[in-house]
Amino acid sequence: MSSNPANTPDGAEASGAETIQVPNTLRMKVGPRFGGIDLEAVAKAEAALKSLSSQFGQWLQDEIDKLEAARAVIRTDGMSQAAADKLYIHAHDLKGLGGTYEFPLITRLAGSLCKLIDNRETRTAAPMFLVDAHIDAIKAAVRDNIRDVSHPVGKLLAEELEQRVKAYLPEEPA
Repeated sequence: MSSNPANTPDGAEASGAETIQVPNTLRMKVGPRFGGIDLEAVAKAEAALKSLSSQFGQWLQDEIDKLEAARAVIRTDGMSQAAADKLYIHAHDLKGLGGTYEFPLITRLAGSLCKLIDNRETRTAAPMFLVDAHIDAIKAAVRDNIRDVSHPVGKLLAEELEQRVKAYLPEEPA
């Protein structure tokens, strides 16, 4: 004879505990599994994005202007928490938008800047020369139309900045 309590047909166990089966109402609300990707919808989205691509240059410049304005405030008023936070927000925006605006190199450069000032606790202590180097690199990439991360100059610049950030930041625990 087994020492495990036997289950009864109504869900109650011999020990007096009852198992309740909760119905999965989520499936009823959202429907069956999503089918394949709607290629027509993807094509429409790509066409819409392509029709907007003529504006990417101006939108990218607008984002860089915001980053530059944040740097100007820091140069004038010092690296306050509010100014450093604003700088981080604009760098993070560029990190996300660089690829969309057909400048994957800017995504990489802005990503390195974000890594440098990612920790809010130490953000205000970031070395300004390294912040400046990142912003100047982003501006140079646009000015010289260096878009791709495999461009020899862009790649070298990104690698150097990433190494400087790595050298500045404390070692991450393993």
